[in-house]
Amino acid sequence: MYKVGQSLASTVDATAVLIVRAPGAEVEITCGGVPMVEGKVGNSDGSVDPAHSGGSVLGKRYVEDALGLELICTKPGVGTLAANGSPLSLKAAKALPASD
Repeated sequence: MYKVGQSLASTVDATAVLIVRAPGAEVEITCGGVPMVEGKVGNSDGSVDPAHSGGSVLGKRYVEDALGLELICTKPGVGTLAANGSPLSLKAAKALPASD
């Protein structure tokens, strides 16, 4: 199981993420169609599955609300982030209150 603050890295590209909200159940987090590994740097010895090459953006949060999962991208790459085979959604920014 994953825990808040844990770093994960892709083994097929440069992507690295930090877990902001951890799911309560077992989940497989992938990047580019391949499971991510614990740590800040993967070994990048594979290739990204073309069906999973949507990319990730530095500093953006990715979520799967049904699982209670939230990640923040600390290093971007070409692979798509997914949980249990389902691509993660980019979290929308919260609207700031108006200052009159």
